[in-house]
Amino acid sequence: MSDADNTASSRIERSLAVMIAAVIGMSIIAFLAIIIATAVGVGGESFSSGVWPAVFLVPYIGLPIGLVLMLVLLILNMRRRLRDARGSR
Repeated sequence: MSDADNTASSRIERSLAVMIAAVIGMSIIAFLAIIIATAVGVGGESFSSGVWPAVFLVPYIGLPIGLVLMLVLLILNMRRRLRDARGSR
């Protein structure tokens, strides 16, 4: 395998890793914001207005997307390792 193929593969893997960290990190921050707001006393009608509906939606969308991105990264990593193992024989 050429160095250009290896560089492109590792660049894609690094980009996916950063996207995974960003999406899951943002989801965890939104989840913690909901927990803290509930503990402080925000509730009921307050959660249905303002920015709160979007904050509630972030973990519902972000965590499944993060899981799918992790699976894609795992598959790409396994394919690269298999290709490297076949090439070294």
